[in-house]
Amino acid sequence: MKIYIVFYSLYGHIYRLAEAVAEGVRQVPDAEPVLRRVPETLPEEVIKKMGAYEAQKLFAHIPICTVDELQEAQAVIFGTPTRFGNMAAQMKQFLDATGRLWLRGALVGKPGSVFTSSSTQHGGQESTILSFHITLLHHGMIIVGLPYSFQPQTTTTEVTGCSPYGASTIVGEKGERLPSEIELSAARFQGKHVASIALKLARPL
Repeated sequence: MKIYIVFYSLYGHIYRLAEAVAEGVRQVPDAEPVLRRVPETLPEEVIKKMGAYEAQKLFAHIPICTVDELQEAQAVIFGTPTRFGNMAAQMKQFLDATGRLWLRGALVGKPGSVFTSSSTQHGGQESTILSFHITLLHHGMIIVGLPYSFQPQTTTTEVTGCSPYGASTIVGEKGERLPSEIELSAARFQGKHVASIALKLARPL
């Protein structure tokens, strides 16, 4: 059972969450995480000026996702940084190319889930995930979030991402903050949760 984790990352924060999601997927019997990244649209020169060139080497080994690959997935978990309360343009461009899958109903009935990041504590994490859900619903996917059975998301003792819509991390204004243990645990929980639902759906009635 293949659970695709399709992400866009610039400075590596979303990639770190994607790895944690994959760890959670592996906790479900017969579930195989498949990490894929969407194509970059920024020129290399711009990435260097943004100070992200070295960070991108962390996940350069992850294959670029093709649209048709999504058909092979029993579930898809998407990861994108927040851009003004919306998904990154790179992810939007990838999703805009999935029209032929929509025509065939290739993703109908498959669990779909989203995780994200933002620079600040109130930087639009929830609106990014909720607006992402619109595309998944148009594809007929079954929306899966991060339920409150993941109890650490109710903490008030530290600054942290995460909501019932999905795992998230706060990266800091300069990208200096790495995902906390709560945020990584949330990503693992989400990966396991999505894979568990996909397993239930795959079982014959």
